[in-house]
Amino acid sequence: MTDQLTRAGATGTAPPAEAPPCLELRDVDASYGTTTVLRGVSLKVAPGSVTALIGPNGAGKTTSLRVASGLMRPTGGQVLVDGQDVTRSSPARRARGGLCHIPEGRGVYRNLTVRENLLMQAGSSSPKDAIEIAASVFPRLGERLAQKAGTLSGGEQQMLALSAAYVADPALVLVDEPSLGLAPIIVDLVFDFLQTLREKNVALLLVDQYALRTLAIADHAYVLRRGEIAYDGDAAGLLRGNMFEKYIGEAAA
Repeated sequence: MTDQLTRAGATGTAPPAEAPPCLELRDVDASYGTTTVLRGVSLKVAPGSVTALIGPNGAGKTTSLRVASGLMRPTGGQVLVDGQDVTRSSPARRARGGLCHIPEGRGVYRNLTVRENLLMQAGSSSPKDAIEIAASVFPRLGERLAQKAGTLSGGEQQMLALSAAYVADPALVLVDEPSLGLAPIIVDLVFDFLQTLREKNVALLLVDQYALRTLAIADHAYVLRRGEIAYDGDAAGLLRGNMFEKYIGEAAA
């Protein structure tokens, strides 16, 4: 495998039909100490698509994203990015290959300014471009460039974290609970932003508490239960008849 992973789908043009998945987990097991969290999890994210990963709390959704991004080493199975085995590759190497992980909890550098956070996200963008891009997507950030990230509101911190999905020009973005703890008006902004990523042909693997809204923008869906895949199919299929209640339940709507 070359040092730089191939970045299929990062240019905004439609990938060829034969392109491998941007991301694939093959029979992945993962544990925290003696506690098994994932059991034989297999999933794929096609280039330019939106894939929903939903399920109850404790099902293993966050762990799946951590394994995919390299923050956690699986105890079994494989992780592939653009068809290349990266199971033992570092998070930094996966990021250089076009994978962007936006973790739960607003992953920003709280003691750095908004400007400094954006510069660290820049990736292949020039510093000036990084700031201009973020300010165009989230104008509120452009007004707070000199402000410490830790002093921003929760919604502004989430905007700053999400801006990495634009600034770093990734091919694949893993997003974990972007709406958690946010006011409804900010939740609307978050989902509008995710829709703009979809329109840019960026592939998304999305975990969010608003299952219905997540499914509404997704092409494919997986449901995790107790660390195992309970549903693998068309996202719209979960919205038909009693399928949603069968797999998720009204509480997750």
